[in-house]
Amino acid sequence: MAWVLIVASLVVLWVASLCKILYTSSPPSRNSFLTTGGAFQKRNVLLVVAHPDDESMFFSPTISYITSRGHNLHILCLSIGDADGKGNIRKEELYQACAILKVPLQQVKTLDYPELQDGFGKVWNHTLLAKIIEGEINSHGIDLIITFDRYGVSGHCNHCDVHYGVRKLLQDTPQGNIEAWELVSTNILRKYIGPVDIWFSILDAMQHSGEVMHCLLNEHPQKSFLAMAQHSSQWVWFRKLFVAFSSYTYANMLRRIECM
Repeated sequence: MAWVLIVASLVVLWVASLCKILYTSSPPSRNSFLTTGGAFQKRNVLLVVAHPDDESMFFSPTISYITSRGHNLHILCLSIGDADGKGNIRKEELYQACAILKVPLQQVKTLDYPELQDGFGKVWNHTLLAKIIEGEINSHGIDLIITFDRYGVSGHCNHCDVHYGVRKLLQDTPQGNIEAWELVSTNILRKYIGPVDIWFSILDAMQHSGEVMHCLLNEHPQKSFLAMAQHSSQWVWFRKLFVAFSSYTYANMLRRIECM
């Protein structure tokens, strides 16, 4: 009987959390992400990821937030994900996913450098990454960068290298008009409790000022599933479970990167 009550409570909590995401509107405030002093100013944002599907698996709440508020979002994918020889397929899947996520295809760029190949144990040169990212900033007038944190959600070395590439750019070529934010990696328990994690994320954000951390809820979580499904070469059973149970489908915690 006790187990029945526990399971029922978890189901109710899951449904309540999902309803919070779907039916609670969040009007812009002075402390809203990308808002300066309560006034709307169109931003040019660059999302930097390592592989095709990173955008759908991990960053869809952020993408939805940015595009729905009229900002310009550019996505830079630093490899075609060719570890299994499916790089060209995965590149096309990325474009299909971005169409679902309402990111203009001309603002999506994938690279296939010999030095930046997908795979565990493949070390990416941080200086090269910084140079590439700087080029994108200059080409598109970027004033804000979003990427992984130093753990990279899953600990994948390519994700971590992308973070350090952005950090090297900020350290070596400081640009006062460029903001940089990282997706906060959570512990394994929070990572797999789905929408329930939004309560922890909201509490975390409340303990910091909007200058340091923001919690972005995914207003259209169904798009995360549709977008990830476009990556058909990767859409195997365990990734379907990941998207369903991952907290990153429902909320993103973004923390500002400060380089001393």
